Amino acid sequence: MAARGGRDERSGRARGLRAAGLALAGALLLGCAAAGWAYWHLSGNITSVDIDGALGDDRPARPAAPSASPSASPVPTGALNLLVLGSDSRGGEENQELGGGDSGGARSDTAMVVHLDAGRTAATVVSIPRDTLVHRPSCPLPSGGTTRRASGAMFNTAYELGGPVCAVKTVESLTGVRMDHYVEIDFSGFAKLVDALGGVTVTTDVDIDDDRSHLHLDAGTHHLDGTEALGLARTRYGLQGGSDLARIELQHTLVKALLEQVSTTDLLTDPARLYQVADAATGSLTTDTGLDSLGELTDLGRSLGGLAADDVRTLTMPVLPAPADPNRVVADEPDAGDLWESLR
Repeated sequence: MAARGGRDERSGRARGLRAAGLALAGALLLGCAAAGWAYWHLSGNITSVDIDGALGDDRPARPAAPSASPSASPVPTGALNLLVLGSDSRGGEENQELGGGDSGGARSDTAMVVHLDAGRTAATVVSIPRDTLVHRPSCPLPSGGTTRRASGAMFNTAYELGGPVCAVKTVESLTGVRMDHYVEIDFSGFAKLVDALGGVTVTTDVDIDDDRSHLHLDAGTHHLDGTEALGLARTRYGLQGGSDLARIELQHTLVKALLEQVSTTDLLTDPARLYQVADAATGSLTTDTGLDSLGELTDLGRSLGGLAADDVRTLTMPVLPAPADPNRVVADEPDAGDLWESLR
């Protein structure tokens, strides 16, 4: 009887181990399926534009890449230039509630050239005022044909008329700097991203009272939610003189504050929060085809692991009032040219 009892006990343990093994295998399978679905979903969020294919060789040359060493980093470390645009181009109810245009009124509200130094341990962010008068080149259209060249055109009309391709071509014509990548986020996407990060803390030196951007703040330090942060990025008429240059200064403050928020939010220990941030970041994102997958965006993000907010320099392209229109500006040469030269 004792031997039989031993066999039953061993058989019971074996069945228990098999059950545990099946449960673990099932959990791993479900985990892999969930991870696969999340990757597919986040990558599918991203809209992409083939800017390289549209522009071909009619653009500034890409600098020669340095030779890779045998111990090269597993993530990219070379210098990189990105055009980052904030827009209301996707329209929709959410964007309209936040002050955006409809789907037929695509506009670029914010334009920044982001230069990452070799090694990715320092960055320069240069804002281009949307009121800048520029030479707008002829740009290919997705439907065929091209836009017309124009002199003394408002900078932000390039995006309005020709979308991301024309925005990139106009920036490259203005700066002589090759844009390696293009990143665009719309109003609602920006607000959702800030909310997913838990808000952002900023300090303003002036009172802001702007019905158009739905923002009313006393001078001082404030913790803003997504809608309020978007209002801060867009406010102009609530500032003295309604200056676009003053608005850009607030945007630079916001950029630094967002970098600080990201660096202090330990997303890797909170997978649910990480997914929420990633979903918000990709949900309203348009990129060039070189950044249109979660893997490519992740590699870019990993390459910036050593970049702190204090390592980011924020500037505005040097400008002067336009001779023919004091409400517009033009590039202040040679200072503007010298700045762009330093980023090539």
